[in-house]
Amino acid sequence: MRITTSLLVTLMALTWPAAQARAENLDLLMSQVFEPGTADYIGYESIEREDIPESAAVERKYLIVDFRFTEKQPTGQQLQASIHEVCTALLKNRELIRSLSDSGYDMVSVAFDRRSQFDCL
Repeated sequence: MRITTSLLVTLMALTWPAAQARAENLDLLMSQVFEPGTADYIGYESIEREDIPESAAVERKYLIVDFRFTEKQPTGQQLQASIHEVCTALLKNRELIRSLSDSGYDMVSVAFDRRSQFDCL
């Protein structure tokens, strides 16, 4: 039991800085997507889908990156362009995408309010 606890503490100590670095990279990248005064990056949330069995071949985790427009939320093509801007910023950062994938994420969604999410990948 003591060896298991020691091993667990060691593994946590080794992986925590990497997870922290991923979070910081994501926060930095997302905070720079929009021009100041356009939309503010609120943060991200990791979601684990309980409706998918753990034994399933697909991952159960996805990430939501959350923004709020400083003015009225755009509609139609302007909203689509904002979604595209966020998704493009994510997809261009191959290191971050690889890191998220290695951490078990199979999808990233963008939210601009509490009612709607738009899938990037």
